Amino acid sequence: MRWWDIDPVLLLERELFPEDAWSRGMFWSELAHARGPGATRGYLVAETPDGRIVGYAGLLASDADQADVQTIAVARDQWGTGLGSRLLAELLRAATAFECAEVMLECRVDNVRAQKLYQRFGFVPVGVRPGYYQPGNVDALVMRLTDPANSVPHPVQGTETHG
Repeated sequence: MRWWDIDPVLLLERELFPEDAWSRGMFWSELAHARGPGATRGYLVAETPDGRIVGYAGLLASDADQADVQTIAVARDQWGTGLGSRLLAELLRAATAFECAEVMLECRVDNVRAQKLYQRFGFVPVGVRPGYYQPGNVDALVMRLTDPANSVPHPVQGTETHG
């Protein structure tokens, strides 16, 4: 993901997460930490052949050999195509490149589709964060994956992704 991707990503973000969408400033802040020798973030977008952004994902690598999935989203017209799997696989490759031994994430407790995706990759529930998603006061399921380097199911297919 680059700065010029922020506006189309924001359109998709607001469509998919109307109550708790990230702001332009949040994406700018994340991308500020995604380049250079001290980078701690990895963000990517997925585009159709005509250049339409249909998905995006982001990862934060901490100093404690742990990474956190910050966001992952797929346009509704791309659901069921394998794009979510491709994006998650790329995040796990980034976690491996950052030399992270585990990956954490939060997922809405009512987002069963996402939970199934994460479970296919080996994520397991480890807790709940009550009222994590605001303003809807929806709980988050906390999930963890150990050994991200060996957790990508094969084959992973879908739309082309760009980091």
